[in-house]
Amino acid sequence: MLNGNLTTATNATVLEAELDWFYRVLDTRLKLQFGHHCDFAAVEDVTPPPTDSETMYGNFVSHYRLNFAERVVFVLALVPHLRPQLLDVFFARNGDNNRAFTEFGGHRGQGGYQGFQPTGETALFLLAGEDLGRRFALMPLFAADHFFSRHAIVTLEPAGRHEPFLSGILTLSREIIDLVTTGAVRKPIFSVDFPAKRLETAITWGELILDPHTMAQVMEIRTWMEHGETLLTTLGLGRKLKPGYRSLFHGPPGTGKTLTATLLGKVTDRDVYRIDLSLVVSKYIGETEKNLEKIFQQAEHKEWILFFDEADALFGKRTSINDAHDRFANQEVSYLLQRVEDYPGVVILASNMRDNLDDAFTRRFQSIIHFPMPKAADRLQLWRNGLARPILLADDLDLGEIASQYELSGGAIMNVVRYASLMMLAHQGQAISRNDLLDGIRKEFQKEGRTM
Repeated sequence: MLNGNLTTATNATVLEAELDWFYRVLDTRLKLQFGHHCDFAAVEDVTPPPTDSETMYGNFVSHYRLNFAERVVFVLALVPHLRPQLLDVFFARNGDNNRAFTEFGGHRGQGGYQGFQPTGETALFLLAGEDLGRRFALMPLFAADHFFSRHAIVTLEPAGRHEPFLSGILTLSREIIDLVTTGAVRKPIFSVDFPAKRLETAITWGELILDPHTMAQVMEIRTWMEHGETLLTTLGLGRKLKPGYRSLFHGPPGTGKTLTATLLGKVTDRDVYRIDLSLVVSKYIGETEKNLEKIFQQAEHKEWILFFDEADALFGKRTSINDAHDRFANQEVSYLLQRVEDYPGVVILASNMRDNLDDAFTRRFQSIIHFPMPKAADRLQLWRNGLARPILLADDLDLGEIASQYELSGGAIMNVVRYASLMMLAHQGQAISRNDLLDGIRKEFQKEGRTM
């Protein structure tokens, strides 16, 4: 813990020097802009401080080899999160018209934040002033192929309709802010802006009970996750294959689709996020794409597994075009198809019915895996796993007989285990009774419209 505190303190010292340098760059630009006495002929003459590559911020600067302009843009986007008062100078009024200086760019914060929010225009003002040629030379900083954009480091939010491109606000992802300040990247919080929940389980890979053919196909995904990077880079197939892996899990509820996706993440040390389709799918044109894009943008470079449960709602078959709404719905599916195909990580779609999904998706899956109802031998293992010690069973309870006689999914079996165990505790019994177990099975059958 001491070493961690020392590292954070050292990083804070490095960032203090960086903020001081940025302030001198800002001061220099303002003096040059308004013809005041200045010790420098250009902002580039303000030498940036050395960075300790052993610190979080220093390592970031070294890793991306930030040049002067990139460093200014990055710190400008970082300042509102560390020392927002440095930008208060941009609230100055133009004495000629009593308005804000247009050349400063920027926006006043909304809601609780009242500080200055820098834009692309603010960045080019700092770096180029009124030098049009210099502005043109710096425009690639905001291009889609610059590593700022490719790696989602600094992004320029879309400007309003008919507004200049550079009027978009400069933003940093929360992960980047965490990375260069404390080094501890926080997990995203489930919200309207991030409609996905992280899946976790205490179950181990060895406890996963699947049909042998299903397990063999699942192992293909695990092999890709462990060796995919070598396949694409060392073996040179990256020029011929799209990155990432896409799979469809289909089968009855409770057969292990969600658990399998969660365990794939657990054994390969990757986070698994289940997309909440109730917050993604919108009746308003274009909103579904926007909601989904929020997730893909956060996931882009983190090797997350994205799990779409009940995927029919989002990836269903396209319809014949009868009106404008149908046309936009089909465009929505086309967008999703392209976005899923471009994602460099693993995407798993789960559905109870394979035929409900659009054929354009299924053609692009690397695997389509059926999760059937477990056979008697697998059901017996599921019962034994669920009713392992310290749970005790009544003498007249034969799990082999139960497994052979009653066809249940793994999820349904665990529901019965939960019910029978609760009944044992409610009756202050010492062991699960046959009657309680059968009552639990009866309840599961009733859910599915079956009788015992």
